[in-house]
Amino acid sequence: MFSSRGRIILFLIILLAATLYGYFSLRDESGNVRYKTHVVDHGDIARTISANGTLTPLELVEVGTQISGRVIQLFADFNDEVKTGQILAKLDPALLDAQLQQSEANLKSAQTALSVAINKDRRSRNLVERGFISREAMDESKELLDSARAQVVVSQAQIARDRTNLDYSIIRSPVSGVVIARNVNIGQTVAANFQTPILFQIARDLKQMQIEISVVEADIGQIHDGQTMVFTVDAFQDREFSAVVKQIRLNPTIQENVVTYSVIATVINEDGSLLPGMTANVRFIVNEKSGVLRVPNAALRYKPSRKEFAKPTDTQPGQRLLYRLENNRPVPVKVATGITDGSFTEILSGELNANDELITEEIDDSKQDKSGGSNFKFRMF
Repeated sequence: MFSSRGRIILFLIILLAATLYGYFSLRDESGNVRYKTHVVDHGDIARTISANGTLTPLELVEVGTQISGRVIQLFADFNDEVKTGQILAKLDPALLDAQLQQSEANLKSAQTALSVAINKDRRSRNLVERGFISREAMDESKELLDSARAQVVVSQAQIARDRTNLDYSIIRSPVSGVVIARNVNIGQTVAANFQTPILFQIARDLKQMQIEISVVEADIGQIHDGQTMVFTVDAFQDREFSAVVKQIRLNPTIQENVVTYSVIATVINEDGSLLPGMTANVRFIVNEKSGVLRVPNAALRYKPSRKEFAKPTDTQPGQRLLYRLENNRPVPVKVATGITDGSFTEILSGELNANDELITEEIDDSKQDKSGGSNFKFRMF
């Protein structure tokens, strides 16, 4: 049996042994430097360009009014499907009816004046033939006849205009589609004196939509008509949609010395999940390769901190320098790189094989000790 003092001594010996074991197990042959590595593998790499855009209908028709008046009836609301010629709204026709009646009365007056002028012209001709009046008097009667005929034509045109305005009091849909905006209410007065007021906005077909994308000038040269792209929307973050570039508009937009171009892409929306106004997070697929030898970009950024491992190495133009871990030491490897997706880079050539361990970061245990790291230190009192 151990005495209490003996048990304490035994416990301290065991604790000291565990501390020494943990301390020396964390050290390596490179002098307190450990490495984070990544295994070289084969995989897919897609070089992409990121941008943002807005979903809009492929064809958006704004329905306005050519006359002023008070809205007395509405026959369409948000999200309603309408057909070509369908009545959307009616304006108060009272003033237009009164104007039409006045124009019809003016036509009757003009027709009466024309009848009088015709009879007068006939009598004047007979009197001229008998020599009772001069030809100047006959010319005056002929002038009155022509003026009466012109006044009849003017009155008829005014009636046609008034009837057209009366028809305009009934607002009809010019296309078949879905109402996405209604900007008026019953009782509201619309004025069309200086600018045509927009009453409704109708999307012709929401099963086909387009994305208006702003692309900076540095990337616009890598985009072309017919190019495929993918995008996501905030409403369906786990779902990826595809689209095709339709047009690159030549008119640039310049804001704060940043030049951007509008790129239009079309997308099929058969299930109607995409809605106008949604923000699209777009990725243009510039180049894509499958099953290539690839390395993480962190390995390309790594540089050894120790001078004996960071000796200058001659590299040719287009070559990059990687460090492979061999016997707990970094060994430089020259490679030629290809495309990158921001996380991985393709390896075109070089003394590098799959399953090689590349150094991405180094950890200095001595620095961890000074900064209160995870190494345990035993202190005797």
